[in-house]
Amino acid sequence: MATVQTAAFPIEQRGYAQPKVLVSTQWVEDHSRDASVRVVEVDVDTSAYEQGHVPGALGWNWTTQLCDTLVRDIIPRAKLQELLGSCGIDNKTTVILYGDNNNWFAAWAFWQLKIYGHEDVRIMDGGRKKWLEEGRQLTTELPSATRTTYKAGEPDFSLRAYLPEVRGIMGRKDTALVDVRSPQEFTGEILSPPGLPETCQRGGHIPGAKSIPWGKACNEDGTFKTAEELRALYGGQGVTADKSVIAYCRIGERSSHTWFVLKYLLGYPEVKNYDGSWTEWGNLVGAAVEKP
Repeated sequence: MATVQTAAFPIEQRGYAQPKVLVSTQWVEDHSRDASVRVVEVDVDTSAYEQGHVPGALGWNWTTQLCDTLVRDIIPRAKLQELLGSCGIDNKTTVILYGDNNNWFAAWAFWQLKIYGHEDVRIMDGGRKKWLEEGRQLTTELPSATRTTYKAGEPDFSLRAYLPEVRGIMGRKDTALVDVRSPQEFTGEILSPPGLPETCQRGGHIPGAKSIPWGKACNEDGTFKTAEELRALYGGQGVTADKSVIAYCRIGERSSHTWFVLKYLLGYPEVKNYDGSWTEWGNLVGAAVEKP
């Protein structure tokens, strides 16, 4: 087993606006089986959980459990209540999320839980990658859960951007639009990441968007960079706290990662995730596309 390593900068020393939204891998190892805590793995590769996961962790399939399977939309309120209740999560439970690809879909789940008002939800810094690199224990054992009753709040759609709003901000100096996809997607060289099917008719980006790939917010081990580094990353492209910011990607999962960084780690007051993203814009009749 590999030697467990600690991060160079503990979470509480990185200068985040809300450091409590992150927990370390060590914290998860120490608390994953606490009665008031539920750890959940959400992956791009939905088979990864079955191959081995954090002891005590539940697994959520983003393709079937974190969306409306009949209408392109986020998980409906009733479905969320059923999911959380069946997982033994009540309104006071501390929910810890983690996953592969530096927490792509962990951030997607975080965003949706915040839309429905869950108060104590956090992300495991470094995600599955860091847990594996540190040689921490994995299990294939499925945890048991005692059903609870969960009451979701009315959805807070101030965290979500829709197409009319995105169209309305184009050209305004008090707003910033952040394209978090890869440079190849931004330029239109490719339409989607390799192996991922959701696509569009045209390549390119929304006019005026800044290209700041989501992965630049993370270190090599998957942990988030310090607040100082993140402010330099986004501020260097004019994405500052005095502006209303909308992040987008292809289907909204990578942009929820950037939304999390800007809203919770940097404390920007107005940040939204445009989950329609490029699969909506790139298929839209009459919508302008920009290329280099």
